[in-house]
Amino acid sequence: MTQAWTRQEFERRLRDKGRLYHIHHPYHIAMNTGQSSRSQIRGWVANRFYYQTTIPVKDAAILANCPDRNVRREWVRRILDHDGYDGEEGGIEAWLRLGEAVGLSREEVLSGEHVLPGVRFACDAYINFARRASWQEAACSSLTELFAPEIHQRRLDNWPEHYPWIDADGYRYFRKRLGEARRDVEHGLEITLDHFRTREQQRHALGILQFKLDILWTMLDAMQMAYAFKLAPFHSCP
Repeated sequence: MTQAWTRQEFERRLRDKGRLYHIHHPYHIAMNTGQSSRSQIRGWVANRFYYQTTIPVKDAAILANCPDRNVRREWVRRILDHDGYDGEEGGIEAWLRLGEAVGLSREEVLSGEHVLPGVRFACDAYINFARRASWQEAACSSLTELFAPEIHQRRLDNWPEHYPWIDADGYRYFRKRLGEARRDVEHGLEITLDHFRTREQQRHALGILQFKLDILWTMLDAMQMAYAFKLAPFHSCP
């Protein structure tokens, strides 16, 4: 039987998956280097909003499958972070403000009229995974948060210079998530390192994290086709 990786080696391999994070997708590279048009930025914001709405649903599925009260007490904060509570603006509301900041109306973002089929399919697949997997597996899939603070910081550093037409109030979501993502990573990483103990289990965890990376990359593939290559869904149909 192959010996399990040490806790340190397992964590290193999880973090190494950051090489495949969607920050390296051409669509993201264009956005972060000032090469995106207004329509491309707006398309990303509108489509990404659909992903934002799936996050608390995914987290609710994890809670529903988790019998551990202590884990639920910690994990439920993720839902509140996105949905808001007691007058506290949540991440979904902050993203709607981002939509307005880039020139979209609140109504059109909420309607989902701009959501591409590929984006919808990828996000729905993520929810279905969280519902059917064990709560530890679904928690592991959230570890793309290991890499999220970097992507939020790049937007805060680069976008105001590259896109002065975006209202500064729209950046509230990115500032908010800097601290939340770091907190969430500690908890999700602890669950993953504790639960996946054998080499087979550890490889399975790496596969789960890759699945989540695939979802994020696939979303950008759909946007690249529609907004960069001008090949919207069903463009070739008569």
